[in-house]
Amino acid sequence: MATIPKNLGRLERVDLRDVWTTEAGDFTPWLAEEQNIALLGDTIGIELEVESQEKSVGPFRADILCKDTSNDTWVLIENQLERTDHVHLGQLITYAAGLNAVTIVWVAHRFADEHRAALDWLNDVTGEGIEFFGLEVELWKIGNSLAAPKFNIVSSPNDWSKTASKAAKAAEAGNLTPTQQLQLEFWTAFREYVETKKASFKPTKAYPQTWMTLTLGKSGVVMTAIASAWDSESQSYDKNEIRAEIEINNRYYAKHFYQQLSEAKDEIESEFGEPLTWYNPEDKRTCRIYQRLTVDLHDRDRWPEYHEWLRTKLERLRKVFRPRVMQLSTSAPSGDDADV
Repeated sequence: MATIPKNLGRLERVDLRDVWTTEAGDFTPWLAEEQNIALLGDTIGIELEVESQEKSVGPFRADILCKDTSNDTWVLIENQLERTDHVHLGQLITYAAGLNAVTIVWVAHRFADEHRAALDWLNDVTGEGIEFFGLEVELWKIGNSLAAPKFNIVSSPNDWSKTASKAAKAAEAGNLTPTQQLQLEFWTAFREYVETKKASFKPTKAYPQTWMTLTLGKSGVVMTAIASAWDSESQSYDKNEIRAEIEINNRYYAKHFYQQLSEAKDEIESEFGEPLTWYNPEDKRTCRIYQRLTVDLHDRDRWPEYHEWLRTKLERLRKVFRPRVMQLSTSAPSGDDADV
C-alpha cells in the first residue's frame, strides 16, 4: 500500500490589496512586466509583447496595450482590483474601437454575472478575429511562502466552434478545393501530433492553407511551418515541400533584424547542427531562414514522418533562435526597409 505523505501544506488565499495597493500604481506595472504578462499570455494561449502602459485613447487611458507576436495584431488589457462594473465594460469597448484592437482582455478580482454574460454575448455576435476574454485574478500562498498569482478564465471566445463551423460549412458548400481540404486535415493531424509529443512550441489553429504560424516572443519575427502540394483543381503549386522557417517581417526593422542574425550565421548553424537557407531578397521586406524537405503531401501514410520532421526542425529552430530573437536591437533607421 502506498504511503500517504503527511507534511502537506494548505493553500491560503491572499487579499489582492495586501500585495497591490492601487491599480494604476501597483497592479498595472506588475502585470506589464515580462514574466507576468507571459503568465497571462499562457493562460489565454497568446504570446504577448507589451507596447505601452496607460495608452491615451481620447480623454481616457487604456491600462496595457500589447502585440500578439504571432500576427502583430493589438491586444488590449484592462484590469481591476475590484469586482467588475459597467464603467470598465464601457471603457473596454471604447478603447478597443479607438485602438482597433482585435483581442480584448478584461482582468478583475471578481466578475459579476451580467458582465460575464456581456462578454459571452460579444464573443457570439462579433465576427471571427475579434475576441473577448474575461479573467479573474487570485493570489495564493502555502504557509509563509510568497504569494503566487493565478488567472482563471471566466469568459473566452469560442474559437474552435467558429473555425470548425466555418470549415464545415465551406466543405459542405464545396468552397474548399481538394488541396485545401488536404491542408486542413494535414494541419489538424499535425496539431494533434505536436500536442501528443509535448513540443516546446504551441501549435495554432488548423486552417486550409499552406502555413501555420508559431510565436517566438517578438513582434515581427515568427516561426512558420509550411506544407505545399500540387493543386489539381487550379493546376498550380509553389513546391511539393514541407519547410520549417524563421520569418522576419517586422514593418520597420526586418532587414536590420536579419543582418544581426546573419552576422552569427556560422554559430547559429553550428548550434542547429545543419546548414540553413538564408533568404534576403533586395526588393522585399520579408526575410526567411529555413530548412526544407521535398515531399508528397498526398501520401497520407507518410504524414507521421512529415509531422516528426517538422516538429524536430521547429524545436531546434526555437531553441537556437528564440534567445537571439529576444535580444534583437531596434537601433537601425526605420526608413531602410523596403515594403513587401
